[in-house]
This record gives sequence, C-alpha cells and structure tokens, in this order.
Amino acid sequence: MNDNPRALKLADRIKVIVATMLDTRVKDPRLGFVTITDVRVSGDLQHATLFYTVFGTDEEREGTGAALVSATGMLRREVGRQTGVRLTPTLEFIADAVPENARVIEDLLTEARGRDAELEQAKAGATYAGESDPYRKPREEDELEDGSTLSDDERGREQA
Repeated sequence: MNDNPRALKLADRIKVIVATMLDTRVKDPRLGFVTITDVRVSGDLQHATLFYTVFGTDEEREGTGAALVSATGMLRREVGRQTGVRLTPTLEFIADAVPENARVIEDLLTEARGRDAELEQAKAGATYAGESDPYRKPREEDELEDGSTLSDDERGREQA
C-alpha cells in the first residue's frame, strides 16, 4: 500500500463517496448487500482499486460484480465531481477474499480444537511407561548390611 498521505486521504474519500452512491443512487436490481472494505490509490493518484464484499449466494456475488462494472462510469464521474482532483482516477472493483480466508482459517481452528479434544481424552486414561517420578531423590540415611545406618559425615568419608 502507498504511504503517500494524499493518496491515503483520497482513498478514504473515494470509499465514502462510492459507498454513499451505492446506497442512494445506484438502483440496479442485481446489486446485493455490498460493502466497500478497502480502497487503494496508486501513488500518482490515477488508479483506484476498490475491494468489496457481498453478503449472499454465489449468484448474488456475480450479479453484484456485474452491477458494479456497469455503474463504474457514473461512480467515477461522481468521485471526480466530489473530490476535485485534476485527473479523476479510474475505478477497478475487486471482490475481497478476506471473508473466504477467514472461513478457511475458522475451519482449520475448529479442526485443531477437535484434535486437541481427542488428545486430551487419550491423555486422560494414559499411564507412565516407567515410574511416575523418574528422578532420583537423595535418601536420608543409607542402611548398612547389618541394619545400622550411616550418618551424612560417615557417608562423605566413605565415598572419598
């Protein structure tokens, strides 16, 4: 995306203008419940790419795409009139892939939660392969063969 402040400001203005026009002035029956999600303007302010989403079926999405293409001239004229830029940017409408990507990610997360639940169930009945605590613990006193015990001092002398 362009970091030009003027391009960002123009993109925001185009987004508002086009969304308002789609809501109030475009009367195409193919136009569904459409939302302009993002607008990107090139650095020279000559081209604007508008990303949109449509709530509905695949046929409604295709119909909305065709309605947007047919209304591009009227929308571009209104953008030029309301922005006052010397050269009105061309408008290109692209269906936004964010909802489909979000749906795929949500499906993957659901699958991962299911696998985690299966692992948790398998883990609930599992036992250790060896001892439950495999680490050695120091003993308080060592027993000798005759049943008597060594103190810590005697144990140290014996090891040396």
